[in-house]
Amino acid sequence: VIRTAFRLLADRRAAGDASALSGTYAINLSGASIGDDQFLDYVRESFSRFRIPHRAICFEITETTAVTSLSKAAEFIGAMREPGCRFALDDFGVGVSSFTYLKQLPVDYIKIDGSFVRNMLHDPVDAAMVEAIHRIGRVMGKQTIAESVETAATLEALRSVGVDFAQGNAIAPPTLFAPPGGRKRHERAERLNDAAQRSPAVLVSRTSQENTGR
Repeated sequence: VIRTAFRLLADRRAAGDASALSGTYAINLSGASIGDDQFLDYVRESFSRFRIPHRAICFEITETTAVTSLSKAAEFIGAMREPGCRFALDDFGVGVSSFTYLKQLPVDYIKIDGSFVRNMLHDPVDAAMVEAIHRIGRVMGKQTIAESVETAATLEALRSVGVDFAQGNAIAPPTLFAPPGGRKRHERAERLNDAAQRSPAVLVSRTSQENTGR
């Protein structure tokens, strides 16, 4: 996944897309990757090989993955944050000790689990959870991202709470991630791959600027 994403970004840059590396690109990491002793070296080599600026990449680690390999996750985050990578703790809030683990992981973003966001307009407990996670994140100097934002009303509620970013169909539907001029090539690749294997890109927007995609 990392090799494919980095190659696509390098292709976009080579095709003359000056803005290709000006945004933030999030890549999910699995527990198996975090636990692999050779993974850190592989990631470092990939950055060097494709000449991707560290500031352009935000790695996402789920809370359950981080808890399973807490020391490995903390080690990887510390090593890759130093040159400029950012990190998000994904699906936050579903674990019984979420806030305890958060204190041990130097992430930049907290992604509020969609199970709280989806029903926050109708469930006061979910709404309180969203607000509590955001407030604690703010105290700890971390920005918050709300997942599964499906309606404009939910987006407005998140904006009123002060959540920094939103992700979901209220911003934009998932779309194929391809370099300029590479559409035909990717259309051919689509016909050769099962639809379940595709990984569409997802736009994330600041809640204060609904149309600013990231």
